[in-house]
Amino acid sequence: MTNPQPQPQPPESSFPDPISSIIEELTDPELEEEEFKADFFQGLSGRRKKAAFTLGVVWITVVTLHLVSWGFAVVLTLGILISIHALRLILAPLQEKTSSTPSHLPTVSLLVAAKNEEKVIRKLVHQLANLDYPQQLYEFLVINDNSSDATGLILEELKQLYPHMRVLHRDASQAKGGKSGALNQALPLTKGEIVGVFDADATVPPDLLRCVVPLFAVENIGAVQVRKAISNAKDNFWTRGQAAEMALDSYFQQQRIACGGIGELRGNGQFVRRVALERCGGWNEETITDDLDLTIRLHLEDWDIALLPHPAVGEEGVKSAIALWHQRSRWAEGGYQRYLDYWRFLLGNRLPWRKKLDLFYFFLVQYILPTATIPDLLMAITHHKQPLVAPLSSLTFVLAFWGMLMGIRRTKLSPSLSLTDWLKIVQESILGIVYLTHWFLVIPATTGRMSIRQKRLKWVKTVHEGHGEEELEFNPTNS
Repeated sequence: MTNPQPQPQPPESSFPDPISSIIEELTDPELEEEEFKADFFQGLSGRRKKAAFTLGVVWITVVTLHLVSWGFAVVLTLGILISIHALRLILAPLQEKTSSTPSHLPTVSLLVAAKNEEKVIRKLVHQLANLDYPQQLYEFLVINDNSSDATGLILEELKQLYPHMRVLHRDASQAKGGKSGALNQALPLTKGEIVGVFDADATVPPDLLRCVVPLFAVENIGAVQVRKAISNAKDNFWTRGQAAEMALDSYFQQQRIACGGIGELRGNGQFVRRVALERCGGWNEETITDDLDLTIRLHLEDWDIALLPHPAVGEEGVKSAIALWHQRSRWAEGGYQRYLDYWRFLLGNRLPWRKKLDLFYFFLVQYILPTATIPDLLMAITHHKQPLVAPLSSLTFVLAFWGMLMGIRRTKLSPSLSLTDWLKIVQESILGIVYLTHWFLVIPATTGRMSIRQKRLKWVKTVHEGHGEEELEFNPTNS
């Protein structure tokens, strides 16, 4: 596959109705196979109508369950199935990981896309230039993506200090495709067998490459995601909540992988085998979350994704409710887009059943149940009945609490913790659950907006302040 280029798309009004579109995709396997082999990025049109169709199905299903006598039995059965899979996740034993240094150290290329990052880029460059890895075996390239601040000047200054650092300046005529476009433009300029990607606000431990590289000794590992931690977690309620959320994410990443499910990329601190990346066609410039999109395409190409729990890579958490809303709305839309784009591939024979089950479970828990809460509450109010879906949502909060509790515990390398330590972990987990309720506002709003609004790609930059990054909240060196 060649690097992806944005595909011209007709206006939304010219697409067929959603049912016809889905039937056509489902009933033309030869076209599907040709599309898949030729380019992943074909057939990404019609997201709005697909989203509207999905939203309609959710609403009709919830309303129907309230009106029929057997609705409670259906919800109860679904709750039992969710609980069984939750227990399967929780009880899955972790796989043993190799820690030996390979005899052949691969070359590594590190990429950073930076747009208006004058407050944080200097620190990251210093860290990347001083990694504990043979200097002749790794390179790093920073893309100045049409910055309007002093980012470009700072990078030119740092290039004099670190000759092995390279800078790619993208002007207004080139700065297209968002972060994906920047990475695709930089990729041919590098030669590493493994390609790492960092956000400009990343905090990178010096031994990170020494810890990541051994995981690629397994041939089917196409990518490795490093656990993320919030570097300014102590700032306020929102940053502490994000720290607990990151611990929750890493816990379930580990458990999903242990169950034969999907390991996922998270953008910052992701490493991809070059041959796997090229086979997938590079980064998709037609999505707003390149990491989640690449996750699906790697698994469809029969690659696995591993997680490195220690050491963590830091990133700056947003510090206000408005900034969090914009960031999580973008993440939610990007995560939802991948199901709309690749649904027929996910249902086909390209994924083993364990990965399909894993994707279906988390699609249900993360997107369907939060979306269903609105019609569920409306039916409960208008018919003076108890909500049907709410108990299932309660199950997800119980599961999330356990994940935060165990996730935070795993960030501590100490084999035993005191009662005081455990009480602090419980406190952080409770705070995290309160914080996590925002998801039940973000998801219904995002799925509704995607169903109504004309399709458009928009990358909203998260502003980085560069403060509070000296100590990671869940950094194992501080545990």
